[in-house]
Amino acid sequence: MIIDCHCHAGKGDGLTGPWDTAAPLGKYLRRATEAGISRTVLFAAFHSDYAVANRDVARIVARQPDRFYGFAFVHPIHDRGRVHALIETAVQQYGFCGIKVHRYDARITREICDVARAFALPVLYDVMGQVSVVELLATEYPDVNFIIPHLSSFADEWKAQVAFIEHLARHPNVYTDTAGVRRFDLLEEALERAGPHKILFGSDGPWLHPGVELAKVKLLKLPPADEKLVLGENFLRLIAPVRRRAAQFTRLMPRPDTLPVALAHSELAGRSVDPWLLDGR
Repeated sequence: MIIDCHCHAGKGDGLTGPWDTAAPLGKYLRRATEAGISRTVLFAAFHSDYAVANRDVARIVARQPDRFYGFAFVHPIHDRGRVHALIETAVQQYGFCGIKVHRYDARITREICDVARAFALPVLYDVMGQVSVVELLATEYPDVNFIIPHLSSFADEWKAQVAFIEHLARHPNVYTDTAGVRRFDLLEEALERAGPHKILFGSDGPWLHPGVELAKVKLLKLPPADEKLVLGENFLRLIAPVRRRAAQFTRLMPRPDTLPVALAHSELAGRSVDPWLLDGR
């Protein structure tokens, strides 16, 4: 089974670019099926209210629970004081199994990490090339697993990616994904130094082609057992703790047609540049 651990879905409300406008899944799903990708992790596009955005993603997951996993997107500033409530809803009502945070919104906080620890959730945190925080996260929260996507830099910042590989190799709770990684030699180096058990396949769909992203993993020519780790088994291992905890709850998953209609979206001010191209600024 091939699992894409990195895909956006639903509507944003910023209207400054694809990242905060819409993440339609039609083409993505056709391409993923053709490539042999059987399951996908979904989280929202950028949004001014992630309670609304997560609920929209929950509807999508609920329609095809055997096809999708859900991660809850949270904003370190806008959601301050309500992260626990958001994640409790996401885990116990939506069946979500992870947290997504992006440095473009704001720096990750202790509140988010403490909640991740409480619910035994992995955190996918895009650091946008600001690699030094990985050392702090890994040592302050050794019992929380952090997935740092794009080898730390979607903008292909070579210095950041080289520095990040050191953290990936040293810290047992630091992982990465392959989404958008263009420097193939660095992907090979990450595998050699950190091992295949620390890398997850991801596409950053629907905006990147999942088949093209999967081809990179195939071109690594890993032994079959190692390739299985990257293509799905690592992800399943990371979400196993929350799956075990979820079994302790009485899960009341609403049917897609009974989830509340999304609230009116408020405007997202000041977002006029591509957040994936801001690394190091």
